[in-house]
Amino acid sequence: MRLNYFITLFSFLFILSCSSDDDSNNNANNLIAENVKSLGVSASDLLSNNTYSSLTVEFAFTKGLRPKQETIDAFRVFLEERINKPGGIVFVETEITTPFVGTQSISEIREIEAEQRNHYTVGDDIAVFIYFTHARSEGDTDITKTLGTAYYNTSLVVYEQTLRDLNVSQGYDLFILEETTLQHEFSHLLGLVNLRNDDIHGNHEDTAHGNHCIIENCLMYYTSNNFSSFRNRNSVPILDPLCIEDLQAKGGK
Repeated sequence: MRLNYFITLFSFLFILSCSSDDDSNNNANNLIAENVKSLGVSASDLLSNNTYSSLTVEFAFTKGLRPKQETIDAFRVFLEERINKPGGIVFVETEITTPFVGTQSISEIREIEAEQRNHYTVGDDIAVFIYFTHARSEGDTDITKTLGTAYYNTSLVVYEQTLRDLNVSQGYDLFILEETTLQHEFSHLLGLVNLRNDDIHGNHEDTAHGNHCIIENCLMYYTSNNFSSFRNRNSVPILDPLCIEDLQAKGGK
């Protein structure tokens, strides 16, 4: 799910046992399989403590592109306000090295995750992988830029260099750019809006801009990254009450 900017508009289980190499490979494959499912299918697992009582968020970033500490701190607050994880929320950071390229496709980002991801869902801990990349989306044009994309049930990418370019060229607040992108894309992991056709308020989905909210000023409104909005914005958009009720119905706060 893409959070786009437009000029007029926008996660080991180590089993100590005697086993063959094939068994080890199968165990690893089964472990990874929990984190390469369709977008939105783990919404209740992320929101509730029915199956997983804790959350591990892995921030992977290209050298020099670590998000602002202010962004990381605010993202923790956002998660603590919305999800039920009595076992706690842990952030881990992974600095990665990848070949420098101008653009990346989602297929290439998936390959990077397969090579670089360290934390997977295991036991009663569900893990999320967030990649802050130096590359732009391959779909970018002169007038439209992709700021972030949620692409697996526990994975999303933030086009960090694109955000920094906007910060320099347009003077937009980097914290607000990062935090809006993070919260918006993570909310897609949480199933918004009506992503699996199971929201209790499914009728507030903007069908003209699928899986976004019809309520203006909501974090999930399709123009939440409107060009002109960033010019005057001094805070991150929040979820409207209907979106919050949808999350609560799936075990969130």
